[in-house]
This record gives sequence, structure tokens and C-alpha cells, in this order.
Amino acid sequence: MDIKEFKRKIAPYKAIMGFDYGSKRLGIAVSDIMHGIATAYKIWQRSEWAKDVAEIKRIVAEKEIGAFIYGLPLQMNGQEGDIAKEVRAFAEKLAQEIPLPYMFWDERLSSSAMERFLIKEADMSRAKRKKILDASAAAYILQGALDAMNYGDKGAIN
Repeated sequence: MDIKEFKRKIAPYKAIMGFDYGSKRLGIAVSDIMHGIATAYKIWQRSEWAKDVAEIKRIVAEKEIGAFIYGLPLQMNGQEGDIAKEVRAFAEKLAQEIPLPYMFWDERLSSSAMERFLIKEADMSRAKRKKILDASAAAYILQGALDAMNYGDKGAIN
């Protein structure tokens, strides 16, 4: 679905959850209900599927989530590799448990962009960066999608 259709499918006054997918960790970010600001929420250490789903459901209820944005890690040539396929499989499996609209967003370089920011602007040590990088990358991904929803549609991937 394109970004305009995605935006129409979100229930009014519901936030959007963004994911920076990893096989061991999920970076999670949440938007405000007006879809203007993305905030890093947490890093979830993945374990078994049932626990992962239970935690995501808890956040969906707590933060009144109405949709998901998944960062899709494309290769630099724009092709999808194995990790992008894992992200798509994760999104499809989660949609069976939590039937909310979802969309993929080009996340190339999101982690490196956030790491550069945390080094240069926040002067953060490697140990501190590691604790927040995945959630910060999720916020970076989600903010890009929110900006596109509000100001243009570059970056959405079907």
C-alpha cells in the first residue's frame, strides 16, 4: 500500500509504532497521536515468539497504537537481501496476531546515521550508545515515515 492509503487506514487519534528489526533485539519507537513526532521507546531483547508478541501487544494497548512501520534494510543498490526478507516475514507473522495496518520504510543507513549523531552531537560513549541505538534507529525510521505522511511520500516501500 502506498503511504496515502496507509495514512487513511490508521484509526483517528492512534499512535504508530516503528520497528528497527533484529533477530536478537527489536528497536521500538512510538509516535504521538497526531503523527508528528517519533520517540525512541525501548529495546526489546527477543526470546520466544509468544513473549515477543505479548510485549508488543502490551505496548499496543498502553500506547494506543493504530499501525506499524517496519524499517526495511535494503542493500545499497535498492535490492532486498536476506534480512529484508526476515523483516517481511516478521511483519506478516505479527499481522496474524495483531491485525493493524503496516508499511515498510527504507531504513538504509538509519543505524549509522543515529550512531554518528550520538557520537557527534551527544558525545556518547560506545557503551551508552549500545544501550539506546536500536530504539533510536527505530525513531529515526519512524520519523522519516511520519515526515513523508505529512510532507511527501519518498521512502515508502510496498
